[in-house]
Amino acid sequence: MSADPVHRPAVPAGEHAQLTATGIRLVRGARTVLEDLDLTITPTTRLGVVGENGRGKSSLLAVLSGALLPDAGTVRRTGTLAVVDQELPVPPEGTVGDLLDLELTAEHTAVAQVEAAARALAAQEPGAADGYAHALTVAQALDAWDADRRVDLALQALHAVTDRSRVLGTLSVGQRYRVRLACLLGTVHDLLLLDEPTNHLDAAGLAHLGAALRGFRGGVVLVSHDRRLLGQVVDTVLDLDPSWDGRPRWYGGGVAGWRAGRAAERSRWIHDHREQQAEHARLTGNLDRARSRLVDGWRPDKGTGKHTRATRAPGLVRSVHRRQEDLERHRVDVPEPPLVLSVPELPVLSEVELVRAEGVAVRDRSARSVDVVLESGARLVVRGPNGAGKSTLLQVLSGELVPDTGRRTAAPGVRIGHLPQEGLRHGDRTAQTVYEQELVRLVLAGRLAEHEVVPLAALGLLAARDGERPLAELSAGQRRRLELAVVLASRPHVLLLDEPTNHLSIALVDELTEALAATAAAVVLTTHDRQLLRDTRDWPRLVL
Repeated sequence: MSADPVHRPAVPAGEHAQLTATGIRLVRGARTVLEDLDLTITPTTRLGVVGENGRGKSSLLAVLSGALLPDAGTVRRTGTLAVVDQELPVPPEGTVGDLLDLELTAEHTAVAQVEAAARALAAQEPGAADGYAHALTVAQALDAWDADRRVDLALQALHAVTDRSRVLGTLSVGQRYRVRLACLLGTVHDLLLLDEPTNHLDAAGLAHLGAALRGFRGGVVLVSHDRRLLGQVVDTVLDLDPSWDGRPRWYGGGVAGWRAGRAAERSRWIHDHREQQAEHARLTGNLDRARSRLVDGWRPDKGTGKHTRATRAPGLVRSVHRRQEDLERHRVDVPEPPLVLSVPELPVLSEVELVRAEGVAVRDRSARSVDVVLESGARLVVRGPNGAGKSTLLQVLSGELVPDTGRRTAAPGVRIGHLPQEGLRHGDRTAQTVYEQELVRLVLAGRLAEHEVVPLAALGLLAARDGERPLAELSAGQRRRLELAVVLASRPHVLLLDEPTNHLSIALVDELTEALAATAAAVVLTTHDRQLLRDTRDWPRLVL
């Protein structure tokens, strides 16, 4: 009997682990998502991947993990790799225990092989010493004896289901996700790829995740919109958002370095584009004036001889040709810069209580009755666990929901903009049509003056090409941008924002945060975004 197993568990490569991607190209339909991308991941890598929805972040992780083949390029992997996504490797009729056993297969196999090798060694079988040494090395590399305890601790820290008999099909998406995340955080791997791992985590889970990633001894590639987690974990950022030359950008110095570098590059991009546009306009104007002189301006006063006209004409023709050549040589090769949020000026009603809520509560939806008074410039963050009634309170303040107890009043003529968590339904209407119809409705109702209407393009939230697309074709982030545009364009005196950062890029969240701090309108928001909570730490809190 041999102590050498037929099926050996994957062994971490330690400091020799590496993932190298070279010349990666990925095409989706008519759009190139990734082009000529090179990267190397080692055990010391702490890489954050950022970008708008649809820019290829998840696709990049799929290519790195081997789940997706690129259209061009190669990926080479040395060592063990774990991917944190929401795809379960066992069917929904399986149990939590089945999932845990599957994720801990390598560890359990390693322990079993050490025990088998020890028995072979005791029986003095040929080659048993070498077999035992190998099995022990593998088990130690996986820290296999402690794996179940580590996973159990992670399950508890993430508030995941610990009952191994629970059927996975009876768990919510968030519960299943937390179970698998606990497995991957509790086992040993060389490289860890994480795709939006903060989804479905509460504050305690987020704290545990941040600590686990900071203490992780391998390489990390993190795709996330959570600015706080990125700031805690990564030291390099790969930005997949559009750039002036169409290539992704790398930034050192963590999130702070990315923000500074991105801002500087965007500023240069805008400056260069404006200069080229201005030069193009100047050359076009020169050509137009030269053509005008050729048609009319060269004609001398009445009575001047034909010889004078004939002498001047060739010079004017040459001038037109020169201007035409100047314009043709000048190329506007810097593309249109990315959108930047531009919030219209929101109105003020001075020395007036805009909205007052006294002892308001909604049966089965509010944890307790609350009082709120809002004047222009007021700021308020509503906190509380899920189900405490945060969204319900915003609905009461907006006037969309009548409280069962208490009273809500609003000043005459006050405009209230409410951005709910559940937004626009999918449909055949284009984004531009949805936006225009909503503003027309407000104007006809006398809630918005015609001179206050701003074009969708002026808000810097949706590109012109996206404005012409049906809602059903827009990404979640693009629909969220449209919802925000409609609310801001209504020029509210009171802005009620329910989880406003959902589906928005980090750059846009930063711009929105800055705008909220500067607006004269009253602002009330609910959020689980830890960075937004830090950015609004000076705002009053209402805890439900």
